[in-house]
Amino acid sequence: MASRIRLGLFGRTFLLLAALMLVSLGAWLQVFFSMELGPRANQMAQRVITAVNITRTALVYSQADERSKLLLDLATNEGIQVYPREVTDFAEPLPHDDYWQRVADHIRSRFGPETQISWGVNQVPGFWVSFQIDHDLYWLVFEREQIGLTGGIEWLGWGATALLLSLVGAAVSVGFVNRPLSRLAKAAQILSRGETPAPLPENGPAEIRDLNASFNRMAKDIRQTEADRELMLAGISHDLRTPLARMRLEIEMSGVSEDARQAIDEDLAQIDHSIGQLMEYARPAGTLPQMATDISSVLTELLERERSHTASTGGELEAFITPGLRARITALDLKRIVSNLIENARRYGRSGDGQAHLVMAVQPEGNIIAIEVSDRGPGIASDDVERLLRPFSRGEAARTGVSGAGLGLAIVERLLKHVGGSLKMMPRQGGGLTARIELPKTKIRNYQLDSENQ
Repeated sequence: MASRIRLGLFGRTFLLLAALMLVSLGAWLQVFFSMELGPRANQMAQRVITAVNITRTALVYSQADERSKLLLDLATNEGIQVYPREVTDFAEPLPHDDYWQRVADHIRSRFGPETQISWGVNQVPGFWVSFQIDHDLYWLVFEREQIGLTGGIEWLGWGATALLLSLVGAAVSVGFVNRPLSRLAKAAQILSRGETPAPLPENGPAEIRDLNASFNRMAKDIRQTEADRELMLAGISHDLRTPLARMRLEIEMSGVSEDARQAIDEDLAQIDHSIGQLMEYARPAGTLPQMATDISSVLTELLERERSHTASTGGELEAFITPGLRARITALDLKRIVSNLIENARRYGRSGDGQAHLVMAVQPEGNIIAIEVSDRGPGIASDDVERLLRPFSRGEAARTGVSGAGLGLAIVERLLKHVGGSLKMMPRQGGGLTARIELPKTKIRNYQLDSENQ
C-alpha cells in the first residue's frame, strides 16, 4: 500500500487556500452565468427583432431590381442572409438550451406565436427566423456566433487565467505567512542538535516579533546554561581529582597492608571512573560534519587501544571491520559511543572464567551500518533493557560485580539520537549479550560529490 504523502505547513495551507479559491471561483462563475443569461438573451433577441424589422422594411420599400443588391449588402456587411421560405423546407428545431429558448420566446412575443425559429433549414446551420411580406414567406438567417453566448474556449481561457492568478496569489500569501514559521523551525532544529542558530529577526507582525524575541532569549539562556554547566563540572572534576591523587600518594606512603592498599586503590579508581562518566555525560554531542566520516578507519584506530586495554585485564577483543564504510558522525562521538560499549562489556560481560571475551563486528546491512559489541557474560533480562538505558541505572546482581555511575548506555543512546542512529540490546546466541548500533549509511558516491563541492 502506497504511503501517505506528508505535507508541510506550507503545502497544507496552500492546498486549503487554493481549494477555497477554486470553490469561490466556481461559485462566482455560476452566479455570473445565471445573471448574464437573461439580459444577454433579451439583448440578442432584440437585435434579431431589429434586424428582421429593418430587413422587412428595406425589402418592402426597395424596388424590385434593387432587392438583390440589398440582400447581397446585408449578407456581406451584417452577416444576415435572406432566403425565400418554402413549405417543403426541412426545419431543425432549436436545442433544449435555456438561453436559446429564451431568445426564441422573446422573438415570438414580438412577432407572434406563428413565427418559426429553427436551428437549421435544409441542413444549412444557423439561426433561422421566419417573417412575411404580404403573402411572401422569407427566412432571415444569422450566424450563431453573432447572437450566442461567449464561446467555451474564450471562457476557458479567462477561467485558466483567473485560476493561475488565484494559485499564484495563494502561494505568495501562504509563503508570506509561513516564512517566519519555517525560519523558526530551522532554528529550532539547529538548537536541538546542540548548535547555535543565528538570531531570528525581531521584526514583522507583533506576534511573530514577540515569538522570535522569546526564542532568541531562550537560545541565549540555553547557551549560557551550557557554558555554566561545563565550567561547574570542570571545577568539580578538578576539585575532586586533586584530593584523590593526594589520597593515593598518602596510601602508598602509609603502612597499611597490601590487600588494604589494593582495596582502597580500587575504590579510588571507581570514584575517578564515576567522575569521568559524569563529565562524559555532561559533554554535548559534536556538530554533525559536512562530509561523511570513514568509520572503518576510525574504529580500526580505536581497536588497537581497546584491545591493549582489554588484554591488560586478562581478556581478549576480536574484531571484524568491513573497510570503506562511511556515516555522518564525528570521529570523537563515534569513539565515545563504541568505547562506552566496550567498557561496559569489559566490566559486566565476564564469562565463567572471570575474563572478558569480546567480539566487535562492523558491517553494512542495506541502508544502515551495524556495529555490534558482544560478550559471553550472564546477559540481561529483556525487561531490564529500557530501564538500563536511563541515566544512573545499573544492572542487578547478575551484572553488578562492580559499581558504576550507570551512565555508559545513557551516553551511547544520547549520542546516537543526535546522528539519527539507534541502540539495541539483544541476547547473544550461545550465551551473553550483544549491543547493536545502527547508523544511517552514506554512499561513497555522495561522499565524493560532497568532497568535490567543498
